[in-house]
Amino acid sequence: MMIKILKKLFGTKEETMAQVNYSEKDVSMMVETYTANPTRDTVEALAEKLGKNTRSVIAKLSREGVYKSQPRVTKAGEPVVLKGEFVERIEAVLGFSIPSISKATKADLSKLADHLEAQ
Repeated sequence: MMIKILKKLFGTKEETMAQVNYSEKDVSMMVETYTANPTRDTVEALAEKLGKNTRSVIAKLSREGVYKSQPRVTKAGEPVVLKGEFVERIEAVLGFSIPSISKATKADLSKLADHLEAQ
């Protein structure tokens, strides 16, 4: 009796199994296509071809162990550099640590690091 109630409430094992979003054929095609050209454009093309959104494709490629995240860039298209990296460069040239220097602006730290390294 209790089993009947539970089945009625939660369904059978077959009904509760996770839905398969990608066939094995789709997955192998995705992996092959992406590894040949690992770019955001490839991800977008795969998403369009499979009728999925790009986040879904990225998640699947990540689970398959082949997705490579794109490097972060600034609005100007330059690689993102952390303030800590500028501080390390400055301290390396000076030969000593200045803990409060990290409170300076990123632009000032960049100028100072470039100036010290140029000398």
